[in-house]
Formats: sequence, C-alpha cells, structure tokens
Amino acid sequence: MILYEYPFNERIRTYLRLEHLFGRLGQLLQRESALDHHFALLTLFEVMDVTSRADLKSDVLKDLEKQKGLMAAYRGNPAISEASLDALLTQLERAFAQLSGQMGKPGHDLTEHEWLMAVRSRAAMPGGTCGFDLPAYHTWQHGQAANRRADLNRWVASLEPMAQAIALLLQILRTSGKPRMMTATAGQYQMGLPQGRTVQLLRLRLDESMGLVPEISGNRLAVSVRLMRMQPDGKLQAERVDAPFELALCA
Repeated sequence: MILYEYPFNERIRTYLRLEHLFGRLGQLLQRESALDHHFALLTLFEVMDVTSRADLKSDVLKDLEKQKGLMAAYRGNPAISEASLDALLTQLERAFAQLSGQMGKPGHDLTEHEWLMAVRSRAAMPGGTCGFDLPAYHTWQHGQAANRRADLNRWVASLEPMAQAIALLLQILRTSGKPRMMTATAGQYQMGLPQGRTVQLLRLRLDESMGLVPEISGNRLAVSVRLMRMQPDGKLQAERVDAPFELALCA
C-alpha cells in the first residue's frame, strides 16, 4: 500500500514539509560518503529556509499548548489509559519547554556561522560548491566521515526541538483519523466533510499493484479523489475503473 497525505491548511503543509526534510536529513546523516554529507548540508539549508518564517515557532507552541489542554480534559475518562495519557502529556510538556526555551527562531545561531553561510550562499548557485569556489569546503569534504558527521550533528542540534515538536503534533493528528475502506466508482470519489469537525489532514492508502495515482482536492466542505494512470511520456490520464482504497480524515 502507498500512503498519500493531503493537508487542508498551510500550517499542516509546513509541518509535513519539515517532517519530510528532517526525515531525509536523518537518513543522510547515517551515511559515510562526502556526497551524502553534502546533500545533508543542503537539506539543513532547506530546513533553515522553512523555519525562518516569523510565525512558525509561535504556531507550533500554540498547537502544543492546545493539545496539552485537550489531552488534560481526558483525565478521569474510564475509556482512556491514565498511564498512556500521562506519557503523552509529559511528551507535550517536554516538547513545549525545549522549543520555548530556545532564543529566537530555530537555527538562528547557524546564521551567525560565517563558514556555513558562505557554503549556503554558494550552494544556491548551480555548481557553486566546486572546489575552486570553496576550497575550505572542499577540504572539509575530504576529511574523516566521523568528523563531518560530528559537525553536522552539532549544527542540526539547534533544530531538534522543532523536529521533535512537529513529529509529536503530526503523530497526534494522524492517530485522530479512523481508516475506512472506500471505493472510487469509475475512478471518481467525492464526499462531504463532517460538520462541526475541522479536518486538517486526509490520509489515503492505495494498493501499489494497481499502478494508480490519486489526484486529491478538497476544502472545508468536501473532498474529491480522481484516480489517474501515468503514461509512458509521464503524463497522467484519468482511469475509469472501480478501485478500493483506505481513507482517514484527521482533525
């Protein structure tokens, strides 16, 4: 099954983009080659571009505070495990404390690192990190893999509170959706969204063996799914087949 996710607002889009970048960064950091560490550094710069948004940190802190209030309201509910609830509240409180305890925007201290910012400015140019452009960076790439990884881990550390907070918020959001099996009739599926419940994320799982690509669109009132098939030239063409898929609406 291939999982597709569709965010309904810009805040969740930003969270998903950051989760994607942090996931890529984590994979690249585990590797040994200088090329992998080069792309890890480029990914770090992408994260910095996203986290530089003025209101991102305050949005994340507000969401953490909101979730703490919502979860605390479940105390005393016989259907809820007190141990699991306490563990989740502890995670929320820790994520809030670590992120709020940072001065300025996440990664702000990296902007004062002269060598990093030199690499960042040249990396924005095609081929800008050639050895003749940045001999110091060329030397760094030829150093020991353990030393490069230690540098990268040190630079990434200032972004970890944001990464952990977003991972926790998305985990809570995703678990709020109950997956149900649906059928796209003649390649089309439409449904109205529940009233009084603000859906923030749609999750759709489709059998990989079908070779279909879902085109998802939606707003606060309704959502539609159109199943497409990729042609040899890369273009997508509507597929008029009845196909089952799993759908979850997360609020």
